[in-house]
Amino acid sequence: MDAAIEASAVQFELNEDQLAIRDMAGSFAAERIAPLALEWDKAKTFPADVIRETGPLGFGGLYVRDDVGGSALSRLDAVLVFEQLAQACPGFSSFISIHNMVASMIDRFGSEEQRQRFVPKLASMEWLASYCLTEPGSGSDAAALRTRAVRDGDHYVINGAKQFISGAGDSDIYVVMVRTGADGPKGISTLVVPKDAPGLSFGANEHKMGWHMQSTRQVIFTDCRVPAENRLSDEGAGFGIAMAGLDGGRLNIAACSLGGAQSALDKALAYTAERKAFGQTIDRFQALQFRLADMETELQAARLFLYAAASKLDRKTHDASKWSAMAKRFVTDTGFDVANNALQLLGGYGYLHDYGIEKLVRDLRVHQILEGTNEIMRVIIARHLIGR
Repeated sequence: MDAAIEASAVQFELNEDQLAIRDMAGSFAAERIAPLALEWDKAKTFPADVIRETGPLGFGGLYVRDDVGGSALSRLDAVLVFEQLAQACPGFSSFISIHNMVASMIDRFGSEEQRQRFVPKLASMEWLASYCLTEPGSGSDAAALRTRAVRDGDHYVINGAKQFISGAGDSDIYVVMVRTGADGPKGISTLVVPKDAPGLSFGANEHKMGWHMQSTRQVIFTDCRVPAENRLSDEGAGFGIAMAGLDGGRLNIAACSLGGAQSALDKALAYTAERKAFGQTIDRFQALQFRLADMETELQAARLFLYAAASKLDRKTHDASKWSAMAKRFVTDTGFDVANNALQLLGGYGYLHDYGIEKLVRDLRVHQILEGTNEIMRVIIARHLIGR
């Protein structure tokens, strides 16, 4: 069998534990998120209280080791959770994803003392976390970041700003990529910055197209002093830490797209079964049936692709990064297209806030941009293909 084909030949039948995880997440989403999601969106409310309710369910440290309070689940297990939460609200699920990425980075790259100091409160959701990589002048070119940390005795003094940070101002912990050395990726280090660090402040909440329930602000460092003991790993290791976190983050955000798109398709199916035109429900018209069939086919293909990529990351296969990039590109593009088509099927009602689909379209659009734009995903895939 050709190696590429063999690598793709993965079958997925969820086991009993995975079905239980999926059902638990789905029940919480239906009971605690879905009834409030439109209200949060309209009022631009950050529901910290409901987010913290996910802690006792184990959702604050899904793939964090259990000796620091994590659930020690697989990346595939985590994908199931994010997919279910996103069916109720992609913005909510995406914040849980970002929080988990931070908790996992500290668990994976932190010292034993750092793991014990930070991770239990992150896993329980007592502390919420944000990830700070993007800057006003560096997005896709992450290695060009300019926020600088200068060693001053037992502290680092940070100056600079981070842009588009989810949870900024609401989170308790910020994992920040800073420049401690020369230009380029080898000059980047990672610091854990608490919200009460002197010199840390936040910009105004951004007015966004979607993700209204999440705060998004600049994180500003003005002679911000952080203990040197808060540095993860060695100086110069930060870029590798940031990129290691993004493989899983890309799968998580793809899962959020998948869940949101599934919700949009479900809403479209329900609407077309009730809406009547020309003497019959509109799901009797073949043109609409074909559209629904294509949406279902594309979503199922995206689901299998995502699960395969998650399985590869769990098994640490040599091509896991390429598959993470491919899954992120394919699933987020598919998710947005399915949601947009669902809106079209509802006609004018799809454009109304109360029907919920226009929110899904707005929320899912940003998934094609964050965790690496889908254009950058193509760059990553191409580099793997041509052996760079």
